[in-house]
Amino acid sequence: MIETDPDSDIMQKLEWLGLFSKRRIKLQNATPALILENLLLEKWALQPNDKDMVIMQHVFEYEQQRKRRKMTSTLVMKGTNSEETAMSRLVGLPLGIFVKLLMMGKISTTGVNIPTMPEVYEPVMAELEDHGVKFMEEDNPM
Repeated sequence: MIETDPDSDIMQKLEWLGLFSKRRIKLQNATPALILENLLLEKWALQPNDKDMVIMQHVFEYEQQRKRRKMTSTLVMKGTNSEETAMSRLVGLPLGIFVKLLMMGKISTTGVNIPTMPEVYEPVMAELEDHGVKFMEEDNPM
């Protein structure tokens, strides 16, 4: 049950998306996720001159020497056009850089790992900066 007014902004956006439409989705064995993906791909398709923008922010609150601090790390990236998107750069570049470093023998870890190991993320993040992917960090007392 959705506890929101039928005339609310949220419901208007869901209507615009086509979630309540009687239109047939031409997907065999479609799951709710596939139906939503189909609607989003249609509605959110970029036009040739459109540009995307990705904003990512991490906020960390911590204590150091008995003093509370807050660090904010922010990334803002704008796409060039509908094909050279910020999203494609932020998804493709880290993986491409990782594979290159692995093939060059600069990363030696084996097995299935998450990318929180300094051996992995430090060289990848360093090279990402060469491609304009850089987090701006602000560290302040609370």
